[in-house]
Amino acid sequence: MDKPLAVKLRPNSLKEVVGQTHLIGKDKVLTNLVHNKKLFSMILYGPPGIGKTSIASALVHDLGVRYRMLNAVSNNKKDFDIVVEEAKMYDGLVLIMDEIHRLNKDKQDLLLPNIESGLITLIGMTTSNPYHAINPAIRSRCQLFELKPLTEEEIKEGIERAIHSEYLEGIAIDQESIDYLASVSASDLRYAYNLLEVAYYSFNKKITLEKLKSINNTTNFFHDKNEDGYYEVLSAFQKSIRGSDVDASLHYLARLLEGGDLDSLFRRMSVIAYEDISLANPSIGPKVEAAIRLSERVGMPEARIILANVVIEMALSPKSNSAVIAIDKALEDIHSGRCGRVPKHIINHNPDYKYPHNYPGHYVKQQYLPDNLKNKKYYTPNTIGYESNLKTIYDKIEKLKKDV
Repeated sequence: MDKPLAVKLRPNSLKEVVGQTHLIGKDKVLTNLVHNKKLFSMILYGPPGIGKTSIASALVHDLGVRYRMLNAVSNNKKDFDIVVEEAKMYDGLVLIMDEIHRLNKDKQDLLLPNIESGLITLIGMTTSNPYHAINPAIRSRCQLFELKPLTEEEIKEGIERAIHSEYLEGIAIDQESIDYLASVSASDLRYAYNLLEVAYYSFNKKITLEKLKSINNTTNFFHDKNEDGYYEVLSAFQKSIRGSDVDASLHYLARLLEGGDLDSLFRRMSVIAYEDISLANPSIGPKVEAAIRLSERVGMPEARIILANVVIEMALSPKSNSAVIAIDKALEDIHSGRCGRVPKHIINHNPDYKYPHNYPGHYVKQQYLPDNLKNKKYYTPNTIGYESNLKTIYDKIEKLKKDV
């Protein structure tokens, strides 16, 4: 069977890679690695169709090294055993691995010591956020390189290369059609190539805007169904709600609904409720949870109405991130070794402990933090929304601490 156009056009050199100019070009890291004939284990991550496989392939071709390509899911442990044995036979091998975030423990255990020793140089590829999705043991042995979504101009550059290649001989296409291909591909060059190739063979090499739309008239959306914190539309959705822009929030909600990845949407909504709205409107968390459960019960298309209701309220709710700031300050002390011993009087069954409920107002002054942190303040209340009530209580307690 003939290979897809995207595979035929795969670059054999970094110089042929479209986009990723933050990594490729004069004095850029990947180009310099090729120049110095050196390769390290790395993970390339980003949305589909932006050049992960192309860059991996270009690197090994530019360096002229022996390599093998595997998929973390579809290739079994025996395939990995063969790669390790081949690496031993040739005293080194580059392993290009797709979907590395789905590598299971058996395969990890086989690869780790060989990556550690340098026998295998790994180039992993994933659409997921490696900081969340990839085993820390693998991640710590690799350099992480984020690939950026391609611009429409970069997509057009790729399309022009395809049009002038030997694989689309006799093609007739106008600029309007090229612009449309670039706009609907949503930074996915592979998607643009596939649509172009289908049109080429469906309409006797003569491509018009009308013919393209007859094949596909919707924008290609990428939604990473394995992780919740990576893809840019989810990020834009959260930032729009955080910024109280209700129209932008609904726009990105619509895009996420159209993409069909409701799991990622639900997870992000739950995060927003507690990260961005939080104590300014504490009722929003249970409301979001109720909306998610009801949406799962009724399904689409009716779920869009439920979700739109709660997203509008989220966008228009007062905002507070005081809880995030507070816990991050506390974690910073823990990570820096500023812990200290728990005060003896609040250890279990200590007779010196003062039971607050036995005192007026259910409050009694006593030390709870370790000695080295006893005056530390993590939480600073805001004066917005419901949190203003908490600030009143907080200020009263702070005054009692000073007066008693």
